[in-house]
Amino acid sequence: MQDAVLESMPAAYAYPLLIKHLLHTPLSQTPDQEIVYRGDERMTYRTLGERVARLAGGLAKLGAQHGSTVAVMDWDSHRYLEAYFAIPMMGAVLQTVNVRLSPAEIAYTINHADAQILLVHRDFLPVIEAIRGELESVHTFVLIDDMDAEACAHTIPFADEYESMLAASEPAYDFPDFDENTRATTFYTTGTTGLPKGVYFSHRQLVLHTITGMAALASPVSGQRFHRGDVYMPITPMFHVHAWGMPYIATVLGVKQVYPGRYVPERLVKLVRDEGVTFSHCVGTILHMLLNCSEAKTVDLSRWKVIIGGGALPQGLARAALDRGIDIFAGYGMSETCPLLSLAQLQPGSETLDPDEQLRLRCKTGLPLPLVDLRIVNEDMQNVAHDGRASGEVVVRAPWLTQGYVKNPEASAQLWEGGYLHTQDIASIDAKSYLQITDRIKDVIKSGGEWVSSLEIESLISQHPGVAEVAVIGIKDDKWGERPVALVVRKPECAVPVSEDDIRQHVLAFSETGRISKYAVPQIVKIVDQLDKTSVGKLNKKRLREQFAARAQEESAS
Repeated sequence: MQDAVLESMPAAYAYPLLIKHLLHTPLSQTPDQEIVYRGDERMTYRTLGERVARLAGGLAKLGAQHGSTVAVMDWDSHRYLEAYFAIPMMGAVLQTVNVRLSPAEIAYTINHADAQILLVHRDFLPVIEAIRGELESVHTFVLIDDMDAEACAHTIPFADEYESMLAASEPAYDFPDFDENTRATTFYTTGTTGLPKGVYFSHRQLVLHTITGMAALASPVSGQRFHRGDVYMPITPMFHVHAWGMPYIATVLGVKQVYPGRYVPERLVKLVRDEGVTFSHCVGTILHMLLNCSEAKTVDLSRWKVIIGGGALPQGLARAALDRGIDIFAGYGMSETCPLLSLAQLQPGSETLDPDEQLRLRCKTGLPLPLVDLRIVNEDMQNVAHDGRASGEVVVRAPWLTQGYVKNPEASAQLWEGGYLHTQDIASIDAKSYLQITDRIKDVIKSGGEWVSSLEIESLISQHPGVAEVAVIGIKDDKWGERPVALVVRKPECAVPVSEDDIRQHVLAFSETGRISKYAVPQIVKIVDQLDKTSVGKLNKKRLREQFAARAQEESAS
């Protein structure tokens, strides 16, 4: 049987799903809305449209064309927002360079992406100066120069400076139509093993992610929402998964946007206060840092909604945020998924639940977004029960998932084995369809024949009033197979510092009530000054395990 394919009139416009179409609504409906950089520079959406055109014109003069890759190294700025649009709208590919990688890794990603043009902020010139001889494909450099950036000696032959390039270009550019499946962006994952892997997304994928994310965030009755009246500020680097796709959503809605530049806690809090920021997203470690900076002590945060992603939302952190009036909830996704897969928004009727149950729901991994086909499966790809107890790997399908890794067919085949994208996350789903990630496959702990969720133990320990941060890792044990170890950073302001035995007794109390297994109680607790994290602020458990093993070996030898 043949499909009944729709017939089109010759003059009908097919309307490909291209990033340029995301600008229609804000430019026509909210052209005078503000976009703010660090509280110092302000422009309107009308100006944004002109600067997007000027950036495209300037890059075209430098040789950028359909299929070219243009790399960007900048802080979170209005310039990055312009690059989010201008470069893909030309038919070129935007590479967002992770500036927190090592110089060798930065060189590797730029070369691997075949970037020909590099836009680089003055702050990162020492890195580029050091690796310039290793850059194989870059033939043109453009300087990004904030007025207060520190000058440094370099030998990089810049073709132009960003603002000068825009000033010399026309405020209009003829952005063509092309296939919506054209690659729009490339960036590199920051795993704890091996070289970074490149993921890529098309115009169609980014547009569908924007529309669906916007619908999901606008759907709650009240709370945990993002709407036209909000003021948006990202606190997730714009080099990382398109800042979770939120700048595209914010632009379509035409809201006031605030870009903070380099992350300085006091500046971030000041921008929340002075610019009236009401919606942000970040990893838990960043919010913890903000809540504990001196500037935040007297600022009213009661209008602020914050999504926590990049790792579990510990109940201790969530409670601290709620106590400050922050409407906090978890989100879930990964670099390979563009990233949004689920959001922990409260369902209608949740307002009748007691505060502890509402807190628990906010910290869950959440409900899948529309169009997300999410399963938890066993090793044979069979579904496991949705009873809140049975666990399996999260596998997904959605219209915006990366179709593979750049120049890495073997890893791509593993990623999509069985026709679903494998997240490598272990989770359960309860009877109300809420997803709960319990661990990464590589981090899961098996002690005494039972699976122990490091994330659940971390959440319980985080509720102790003397704990600032915590990581739970597994170490080998001859008797039990593995044992959980808790690494704890104390809260500095506590009059009586928490002890290692305090933590053990705190977790033991949950075991005695049946909340967790006795095998989950860490027999080893170490008080540490800080916890190692990845370049995007996640706990680096591989590195923490290595450090603990090395420290244990040193202690046994002494």
